[in-house]
Amino acid sequence: MSIMGSAAFNFDNSYARDLEGFYVPWKGAEVPAPKMVRFNRRLAEDLGLDGDALDTDAGAAIFAGHASPEGASPLAMAYAGHQFGGFSPQLGDGRALLLGEVIDRDGKRRDIHLKGSGRTPFSRGGDGKAVLGPVLREYILGEAMHALGVPSTRALAAVTTGEEVMRQNGMEPGAVLARVASSHLRVGTFQFFAARGETDRLRQLADYAIARHYPELAESDDRYIGLLTAVRDRQAELIAKWMHLGFVHGVMNTDNMTISGETIDYGPCAFIDGYDPAAVFSSIDSQGRYAYGNQPKIAQWNLARLAETLLDLINPDDSDDAVTQASEVINGFPEVYQRAWISGMRAKLGLSGQEEQDIEVATGLLAVMETQAADFTRVFRSLFGAIEGEASGARALFANPAGFDIWLGKWRDRLARDPMPESERRTAMDRANPVYIPRNHLVEAALSDATNGDLSTFERLMEALSDPFTPRAGLDIHALGAPGDFGPYTTYCGT
Repeated sequence: MSIMGSAAFNFDNSYARDLEGFYVPWKGAEVPAPKMVRFNRRLAEDLGLDGDALDTDAGAAIFAGHASPEGASPLAMAYAGHQFGGFSPQLGDGRALLLGEVIDRDGKRRDIHLKGSGRTPFSRGGDGKAVLGPVLREYILGEAMHALGVPSTRALAAVTTGEEVMRQNGMEPGAVLARVASSHLRVGTFQFFAARGETDRLRQLADYAIARHYPELAESDDRYIGLLTAVRDRQAELIAKWMHLGFVHGVMNTDNMTISGETIDYGPCAFIDGYDPAAVFSSIDSQGRYAYGNQPKIAQWNLARLAETLLDLINPDDSDDAVTQASEVINGFPEVYQRAWISGMRAKLGLSGQEEQDIEVATGLLAVMETQAADFTRVFRSLFGAIEGEASGARALFANPAGFDIWLGKWRDRLARDPMPESERRTAMDRANPVYIPRNHLVEAALSDATNGDLSTFERLMEALSDPFTPRAGLDIHALGAPGDFGPYTTYCGT
């Protein structure tokens, strides 16, 4: 069923055109009554799409996977992946479809991808569907991360399907998320073909990834080691941003690490309230593999798996040399990550200069916060007031502020040597330290109300998160941590 002419979309589907054999052409399941729940008109405009045509029943049918617009090439992408350290040679889009690609108003190629659109040949026994709660969770988190300045997939539309879908808590409203990404190429995409020994297809895939994401490497004789280095650097910067915000992805499998350096697949993710490097929220991460503080190490581990797939391309004539080159890149990850991390921490602490002791200043504050599980987001946002003696707001976030007071003296001494004009410091710190994040208790309230047909809580949360660095009247509750009776928080994959 094909509807809607080229006025709504202007597809240019390079993945389907250039990578035959890397996917299965497929179509979404028919659903009884697709209905638009939320349409991201601003994103649609950025993509050069016809928002008036798409924010309709016809648009809901497209974003449910029920109907294909003119020019679409819906397909299920093949990939493999390490899941919690164990390798699965065939995963793939088990409940998702790449609808097609568009060139946005900035000339950038963007995927339009449907999640929850029905079974595919990669479904592995699953029903291929999604339900409203997890769809809206990914909508909230993707848009929040974008507003926070973190590279991320984004939500274009959330639709309900008119079906009821069985999940662990009973029947829930079926739904589909239409999301947008620079691409859906993953470490696991490379692993799929490496596991089959298909070097020619690996080269084809690598050249496609370079052309799409790192075109400056295209003419280089060392382009494959260049690709590994570029992905390493983008991932180091991405994970540092996660750490600056207290974000816990929860399922950092290799099939959830993108080649573009965007955050993808918001399943059992969450933000910490009280600072805790061991924070784990995912119900399936019983060993804490993907704990908040482990994320940099896991990123390096995942990148090593990417490196393994590229060895025959890096130097097909000398495997020892290929291993040496790749190892040097992977072993360089901690240094690249540390640079990105301390750069962001300096911004959060109002520092524009660089001193060796800055790492000690940053980690010193975190150590004090950890001893009392002080609210990560609120402590950093309240720091500016403490510069000139107005420390009551920050001190109040510590049950025993003695340790904070000691740290505060060291920070003030460091600020006294910093070249940033005091007139600029407040603005700089406010740009680095958000007021609003997707607080777990507020996300859960929004999802619970939405599942019961009330989107007002969801909309208020989205209003706060749309401009997370600017405090606004009437949104005070969105700046506070969870109430005492919220209890331990557990998240689920939502499959």
